[in-house]
Amino acid sequence: MTTSSEHPLIDEAMQLLADGNRAGASELLLRARADKATLLQAHALIEQYGLDGCFSNIFGLDCSISDKDDIFGFFCGHPSSNNPLRDYLADGWRTLAELMTLLESVGKPLMGTRNFLEFASGHGRFTRHLAKALGPERVTVSDVVADGVAFAKATFGVQGFASVSKPEDLQAPRQYDVVFVLSLFTHLPRATWNTWLKALYDLVEPGGVLVFTTHGAKATAYDRVVLDDEGFFFTPFSESNAIDFQEYGLTFTSEQFVREQIDAVMGLDKLLRFSPVHFWNHQDAFVLQRPL
Repeated sequence: MTTSSEHPLIDEAMQLLADGNRAGASELLLRARADKATLLQAHALIEQYGLDGCFSNIFGLDCSISDKDDIFGFFCGHPSSNNPLRDYLADGWRTLAELMTLLESVGKPLMGTRNFLEFASGHGRFTRHLAKALGPERVTVSDVVADGVAFAKATFGVQGFASVSKPEDLQAPRQYDVVFVLSLFTHLPRATWNTWLKALYDLVEPGGVLVFTTHGAKATAYDRVVLDDEGFFFTPFSESNAIDFQEYGLTFTSEQFVREQIDAVMGLDKLLRFSPVHFWNHQDAFVLQRPL
């Protein structure tokens, strides 16, 4: 807890809560939540005590947000986000809806998933919604940022394991019916792009699917990126401050490049579906199936 000289509204609200004055505390915390300096601290108290304005009452799930969450920081700084808390939480719900429609289109309904791996899961923007839909016992998360995995396990009750920087060193406790990799291949350098593709495909159990996304034609045009002769572009820059930019930057790929990597790694016959601009109206989706 910060000192009163730094955030007097928070301290006064805490005293009101101790005195049993929930209405007064709620009023102060809503004011504190409107200030970026105290937004997450006020949000945490509103959620913890179920005060007026709590998002858990809207979403019906745990709306805790880690202060180390880079994706929430991205929403806070994005010019289109007037309400970063609402936008961050709603975006996880949007991702769930987009994934459900994609899996339905290939005859692999999400609700029938036996076990699900969310890879590059961050601090749970999507995990909280997935855990509510499937039940936490069917969900496993993994991320190279260990704090994100620990937060998801403690907050949402899911299983989890730490990822690694080198795909050849990746070890998972099992294979999974669905492996979902949202916006990882949009950040990988050329040196590890297809080795990560192989490593993650190897985590799919027979009959299961790997779903991953890329920055394709629309994203390339929007950001005015020029691809190389292979159909690839990488720059060492991203919204995450927790990973070396040379390992996790910003990547754009042509559809043909991705198809060629799939063909080289596991065979193009494993490509079950390509869905352009499927996620966030910005990222392309590829669905690969492992044969029985």
